[in-house]
Amino acid sequence: MMDGQVIEKNRIPSPHPRIKLYLVTYSSDGLRVKGYLAEPDTVGKLPGFLYLRGGIKNVGMPRIARIIQFSSEGFVVFAPFYRGNKGGEGQEDFAGNDRNDAIHACLLLHRHPSVQKDNIHLFGFSRGGAMALFTASTLNFIRSLVCWNGVSDMRLTYEERTDLRRMMKRVIGTPTKFPEQYDWRTPLNVSEKITCPTLLIHGQQDEHVSIEHSYRLEENLKSKGKSVETWYYEGFNHFFPEPDNRGIVTELTAWMKRQMYRSEKNSS
Repeated sequence: MMDGQVIEKNRIPSPHPRIKLYLVTYSSDGLRVKGYLAEPDTVGKLPGFLYLRGGIKNVGMPRIARIIQFSSEGFVVFAPFYRGNKGGEGQEDFAGNDRNDAIHACLLLHRHPSVQKDNIHLFGFSRGGAMALFTASTLNFIRSLVCWNGVSDMRLTYEERTDLRRMMKRVIGTPTKFPEQYDWRTPLNVSEKITCPTLLIHGQQDEHVSIEHSYRLEENLKSKGKSVETWYYEGFNHFFPEPDNRGIVTELTAWMKRQMYRSEKNSS
């Protein structure tokens, strides 16, 4: 079965009257992986939006309200749970082989009949930032990339998050014993392959993913001549308060749409 192929698509209740919501099962590395798909009721094709969650297992699982929030900005949104979650096959390995679940989810969006194939955007939150960066470094049709409080250096995560070390030792090992595994999971090492504009959003008081991740990524991308913009917020931590959160969602999706306009203008 082809990676990114839809195996099952079941309608589930949506909190929005003009957005259809589905629980989708798709193929990734021969595994059955699940995720939410939101499709606005509209005539014609829409931009695609890949929502890449943070956390691991039940922590950080995509919330339906959040998926609908992004979809209501005019996107077909797909949010994979990653392997091994909510009845999916396999096991997560924290930005290891499970990065393929993000890449193959993007292929699903690319093949979706209601999605503009040249207008697909990536959004990664927390650990999902690393997943988004790996996806952007692998696929050449990505229009834009947004990392919100995103992980860019897995060694730094191990150093900072003492509460995650037990999980990271079990899933990855330690940086001392398995340095190559941490190098492989650090998207800074593949950033030269990213061709789309990147927006970094980060709360400077974030204690889950320190802003040092975004500082390092910003410097890394700029040193390689990449297009990068930063929105840093002095008083915010890992979870932005309302109404600021909602406002930033509107602003970042507008930023995504401008990247399509700029591309068309540059090619004309």
